[in-house]
Amino acid sequence: MPSLTDQAFLDTTADRLAALPTVRAVTLGGSRAQGTHGPGSDWDLAVYYRGAFDPDEVRALGWAGEVCEVGAWGGGVFNGGAWLTIDGRRVDLHYRDLDAVEHETAEAEAGRFGIEPLMFHLAGIPTYLVVAELAINEVLRGELPRPAYPEALRTTAPDRWHGAAAATLAYAKAGHARKGALTQVAGAIALATAQTAHAVLAARGEWVTNEKGMVRRAGLDGPDGIDGVLGNLTPDPQALGRSVTDAEEFLRAAVESARRG
Repeated sequence: MPSLTDQAFLDTTADRLAALPTVRAVTLGGSRAQGTHGPGSDWDLAVYYRGAFDPDEVRALGWAGEVCEVGAWGGGVFNGGAWLTIDGRRVDLHYRDLDAVEHETAEAEAGRFGIEPLMFHLAGIPTYLVVAELAINEVLRGELPRPAYPEALRTTAPDRWHGAAAATLAYAKAGHARKGALTQVAGAIALATAQTAHAVLAARGEWVTNEKGMVRRAGLDGPDGIDGVLGNLTPDPQALGRSVTDAEEFLRAAVESARRG
């Protein structure tokens, strides 16, 4: 059971993390930072470091849990972290390399970004996600910029995400639907929907930090949306083809509407 109040826990933990060598800032993210958390929500913290960050310094703090090496989470912009229990609370700690974050901030300002695979994310993550964290998360210690959504990104990101969604569905129609492969068609529609949600939110200039609630935020769910399409799937090849067409038309209209504002 926790022995500290939430604020005391947060202050103590942030102080200890901020004191680590090379750490320049500590932030609170996730539902706790946005005020949407429940009693059982975990705590998402991040350390922003400059130079050679050593996870052994985190281990030396003596908190229970698993501390990963830098690069252990695939080596992209999400380059590692730890799953900890601190004062009876579940804490996800993320490592953020300031050099990489600053690079992705400059890229986003120019309308450029990459898409990296990440476990539990259907569509992968855009590299501008670390920029979104700067805009949304609460800075507990140190100083970090608060970037606005780049206008260039509002132009390039919808095209790229919707282009990926259109290609995903075209392949599903030409291949999986004709063979009655219901599971693969359902997966393709789900993937295209996640890609389109990114496109819609980018067109609106709304930051995304993960896929949780993203489809709902983009207005793509519900019985009149993609949920309805998925709920009506059958293994009949012609019916599957029609379902893919329905998804194509619905998702295209959603992106066009978002672009018009």
